[in-house]
Amino acid sequence: MAITWILVANASLAKLYANLGPNKGLTLVKELIHPESRQKNSQLVTDRSGAMGANGGGGGSMQPQTLPKQHEAKVFAQEIAQALYQGRATNAFRRAILVAPPAFMGMLNTVIDGPTAQLISDRFEKDYTKTAEPELSQRLASAIYL
Repeated sequence: MAITWILVANASLAKLYANLGPNKGLTLVKELIHPESRQKNSQLVTDRSGAMGANGGGGGSMQPQTLPKQHEAKVFAQEIAQALYQGRATNAFRRAILVAPPAFMGMLNTVIDGPTAQLISDRFEKDYTKTAEPELSQRLASAIYL
């Protein structure tokens, strides 16, 4: 029996479901929450930007290359990728489906390792994290074998 994992995620919440085969529905395997991704950039920074001298006598400030909120989303994407890696390494699933908004899907795609990425059969660029399981099953029926 080929188990399919369905990851439904956004930058602050991830739900990992398992589908055990035709007519078996979805079973919640794991839920990951990353509250830092919900905070404002100003709440994630503990100090003001550092001052830098600029040529010409004008003042300037050092801005981070990545906004703190984006950094937290990347941290969460890495946490999710690690959960998928562990599932693959323990043969917990044979196929995976990813469902995430476009920007977060891009982050996931960059941090998922190659062998795990090969098990991903479908990607849906949607945010279904607040969707109830029966409705989620309907929306993903074309990709999962319920």
